[in-house]
Amino acid sequence: MKFRTFALFVGPSILLMVLFIAFPLAMVLINSFQVTNPVFTTQSVETCTPGFLTQTCTTEIKTIPVLDEAGKTVTRTEWVGLSSYANVLGGDRALRALSDFDLGALLQIDFWKALRFTVTFTLITLPLVIGLGLAIAVVVNNAARALKGPVIFVSLLPFIITPVIGALSIRWLFYGDGIVTVWLEALFATDLSIAANGWAIEFLMMFYRVWHVAPFAFVIFYAGLQTVNQDTLESAIIDGASRWERLRYVVIPHLMPLIVFVTLIHLMDAYRAFEEVIGFSSQSYRITLQYLTYDYLTPDDSGNRAVSSASASAMLTMIGVVILLAAPLRRTWRDHRGS
Repeated sequence: MKFRTFALFVGPSILLMVLFIAFPLAMVLINSFQVTNPVFTTQSVETCTPGFLTQTCTTEIKTIPVLDEAGKTVTRTEWVGLSSYANVLGGDRALRALSDFDLGALLQIDFWKALRFTVTFTLITLPLVIGLGLAIAVVVNNAARALKGPVIFVSLLPFIITPVIGALSIRWLFYGDGIVTVWLEALFATDLSIAANGWAIEFLMMFYRVWHVAPFAFVIFYAGLQTVNQDTLESAIIDGASRWERLRYVVIPHLMPLIVFVTLIHLMDAYRAFEEVIGFSSQSYRITLQYLTYDYLTPDDSGNRAVSSASASAMLTMIGVVILLAAPLRRTWRDHRGS
């Protein structure tokens, strides 16, 4: 293929990647090293009480923002280096907690609290999603032809539902006087307040993630099962291999590239979890790194946003994603070189 033809095919994709991925990422990186604040000035304001003979006046010094000719607040950008990262990580509080090996104090800092939950959430749900997706795929693959269509349709329903709607649906089952909560209270003859228990909320958030994402893994694995070499399976049956041995030594090795693919997708999605925090209103108990970035961007009482801290939080989140993806990407590269 000539270079001109190759450039015509690849050029638009590269241009869009630069505009919508590389450029925004570079701007986030730059914003994490600088802080933009409004410019304020002090002004004397004299206030007088009503009256002529008994009038008293007081002078107050007020701080007001400087406005330009268009009436907009004048801002000033300062290069602060790694100060935003230190602020997000907790600064001196984190150093004291680490030096004292005080895990409780460390987890009181928003970033470390979000990191703990995000990593736990990601690594616990990963094997559950893969295992449940593979189990459903094997069951559907061995089901009667007349049952495959309905089973596939029902299995895909959680993945079709909008994430926030799915999270709210599970929340309504357990929070307050939800149906499941009422049943549990009647079964154990006690009052339950799941919304006031951080670990119960964490369990529900993980349950929702597995319920929502397992159908995606099921579709990928079910497609892979259609390409398993039937001659190899028949040879294993003739050799006396059990169903479990055929799954372990024939099917799973054949599906390993797809398992790595599902792992990559799940790690990226789960580490950037956000819908669960909103759907389950878990801000007081459990937050994710993605929600922490959103919280920094929420305007304060003065209408200001902590853009620098949000950028630093986003960069730290991206670094965490890269670290988690290193192992499966290394395996993919090794398998590619081996082939």
